[in-house]
Amino acid sequence: MGILYSQPICQAAYNNDFNEVQLLLEEDRNNLNIQDRFSGDTPLICACRKGHNRIVSYLLKRNADVNMKNKKERTCLHYAVKKRFSLLDYLLIIILMPVMLIGYLLMVSKTKQNENLIKMLLRAGADVNAADNSGRTALHYACEMKNQTIIPLLVEAGADPSIKDKEEETPLEIARRLKFGNIENILKKDS
Repeated sequence: MGILYSQPICQAAYNNDFNEVQLLLEEDRNNLNIQDRFSGDTPLICACRKGHNRIVSYLLKRNADVNMKNKKERTCLHYAVKKRFSLLDYLLIIILMPVMLIGYLLMVSKTKQNENLIKMLLRAGADVNAADNSGRTALHYACEMKNQTIIPLLVEAGADPSIKDKEEETPLEIARRLKFGNIENILKKDS
């Protein structure tokens, strides 16, 4: 199903409708950082929620504000990091796994896409230590999801593994709690 937005450009970004996003921006430049009435999501946040890299890239080229927050105080980086494989991706991976590694290659390509999304946002100046309304940074979420490919990118960009969320837990402590040794080592190296 997905989310329904009150702003047409937010809906278009969420639905991966590149032409509609372009059209709405050409019609009104103010659509670039417009916030949805209900969620406070911007078109950039909407595109990041679903991992629509082409739209993200286009919005960033038009100088979309990479650090705007929605009503949960989350930035696009929070959503890019929280993005999981969709159910359809999982089904395709499971179905295709036995077929000459196609499933594996699909998984690798999806992971690469997400890495590129994070890199794009960081290059555009995303605040890597921005905290949401629960005090969590992108690194908190990446640790919780045990995302080994994204954690080094965040750390390299200056993510602080010692920031405490509202539960008084740091990303490093999350890695420890989930018994995720390699992530713990990456974070310890940095602190």
